[in-house]
Amino acid sequence: MSDLPYRPCAGFMLVNAAGQVFVGERIDPSAHGFWQMPQGGIDEGEDPETAALRELEEETGIASHLVEMIAPASRPFTYDLPPELLGKVWKGKYRGQVQHWYLGRFLGTDADVNLSAHNPAEFAAFRWVEPAQLPDLIVPFKRDVYAALVEEFTPLI
Repeated sequence: MSDLPYRPCAGFMLVNAAGQVFVGERIDPSAHGFWQMPQGGIDEGEDPETAALRELEEETGIASHLVEMIAPASRPFTYDLPPELLGKVWKGKYRGQVQHWYLGRFLGTDADVNLSAHNPAEFAAFRWVEPAQLPDLIVPFKRDVYAALVEEFTPLI
């Protein structure tokens, strides 16, 4: 499986006025109980920033006019799927993801969040957490990516 490519992905670290980060609890039964930031695949011909904002809106209902872009991550991050998921997710076409991350400030209120904006919904619930909590909330195979994002983005929050 190591010869499989990485799936192109974009993600968004959205922070509120208190400096807390938006996380959603995954609906997916294999990831139930884990919380993650909005993220998803980059469509053919789509640039990563556009994909990150699209994924944010699809997964949270938060429109881009309610987001002030702060910064992109300094580099893409990769992770590999654990052996038990290889060949099962993404129709077996990828070994993991190469992720392009963005940091932005939420200009709206919790009333602007609509987890049912996209069908099917990605998240069952959402909450705001301190950045340092992020690596403990995500599925284990993505922890290194979240730890690196916390290190890079926390000074900008």
